[in-house]
Amino acid sequence: MRICIIAEGCYPYVVGGVSGWIHNLVKSFPEHEFIILGIIANRTQRGQFQYELPDNVINVYEAYLDDYDWSTTRKEGKRTSLKKKEYRALRSLVINNYVDWDTIFEMFQKKRFYIDDLLMGKDFLKIVREIYDKKYSRLVFSDFLWTMRSIYLPLFLMLKTRIPKADIYHCVSTGYAGIIGTMAKQQYGGKLILSEHGIYTREREEEIIKANWVKGVYKSIWIDQFKKMSKVTYDRANRVTSLYEHARELQIELGCEPKKTVVIPNGINIGRFADIPGKRENDENYFNIGAVLRVAPIKDVKTLIQAFAFAKEREDKLKLWILGPTDEDEEYANECFDLVDSLDVKDVIFTGKIDVASYMGRLDVTILTSISEGQPLTILEGFAAKIPAIATDVGNCRELIYGNDDDLGAAGIITHVMNVEEITEAILRLYRDPELRKEMGQTGYERVKRKYSIDTMRRAYDDLYESVAQEEEE
Repeated sequence: MRICIIAEGCYPYVVGGVSGWIHNLVKSFPEHEFIILGIIANRTQRGQFQYELPDNVINVYEAYLDDYDWSTTRKEGKRTSLKKKEYRALRSLVINNYVDWDTIFEMFQKKRFYIDDLLMGKDFLKIVREIYDKKYSRLVFSDFLWTMRSIYLPLFLMLKTRIPKADIYHCVSTGYAGIIGTMAKQQYGGKLILSEHGIYTREREEEIIKANWVKGVYKSIWIDQFKKMSKVTYDRANRVTSLYEHARELQIELGCEPKKTVVIPNGINIGRFADIPGKRENDENYFNIGAVLRVAPIKDVKTLIQAFAFAKEREDKLKLWILGPTDEDEEYANECFDLVDSLDVKDVIFTGKIDVASYMGRLDVTILTSISEGQPLTILEGFAAKIPAIATDVGNCRELIYGNDDDLGAAGIITHVMNVEEITEAILRLYRDPELRKEMGQTGYERVKRKYSIDTMRRAYDDLYESVAQEEEE
């Protein structure tokens, strides 16, 4: 079987939870061939893989959200002209009525034209003018027009993407990845699986609401764009997976048919953490707190540093290890470095990219202070090493730490998002109570064995791939 994984902004270019999940999934199925279609910002990231690709990855395709349109040869003086059916389909997309996606897909995959010509042409202008007159006439039209062009440029580039042929297209989010997967299903007749770690539409909505680069009513226009892209993926997918029950409920709330949905939790290789090295000589006198993450705003590393600084004032033997890459958002990383300096807090170590197993045995507790998560692998990996966790109450963290359908008890402590005082107290509580740490670590180990092993996840996806491949389209 040939499976095309379609991923936006992660594997194999960025180290992180979703990327690690994809890497483990591909390695779990050596009998299948995999193609990776990676969606990245632009060509400066081309081929910059952070993973050694497994042998069963036969090809990597790339799609760029900001790019020059190489799809055809420009004829001077000739502008793109749409047929009536194409115009109506484009209008349905922009006006946001029932979208004729089939015509949109066919037009962008088969019609020879420049995206720039379409965005600057009379048809797009006429459609934008229509929606402006109906809903946004109080805005400055020139600003509105250029905003609409900026919204549709990345989508149009994705619609022009060269698509490989596969038996199954497996998207790791909705959004741009979902659009490519949906278009691939239409073009080649393959099956479509969507696996969401976080709920893409909700995450983009949260980002846009907080963003400074988009103002006022334009926020709602961007949010509506992501909603319509997610809806077509939910509509066309054969199966839609999530990591936990609440995420499945959100998918249904956003328009996915319940009968398509299935919960498949993350899985890790528990044996990888069975005989890992323990503390080194210079670790023995410290209580080592490990944050396995990429240094990025969504991980809220600044709150972590502040909480550690307060805890360190009260207990000097604490050490914070920030274990992960710092190059995803260099500006934010520098702000974190500066915060450590301004607080004059000692024993904060930024390691950069690491092999998690080589550090995990040195830790007494893992910690995540994220403002958004799915089902963090770092918590599960810590559990496999019998290490308790401190985490904010996001995604599935509460269920991982406190359990849901078992009687095992707590495997750590949950705190509120951005609550420095609660995080500080959680650190101090686990530092001061070795017996509680040991008990929680054992609880985490029992929980990960029961429900979150890589073998359990592999069996679930093996069944999913086989059943989807064999079913008839309605």
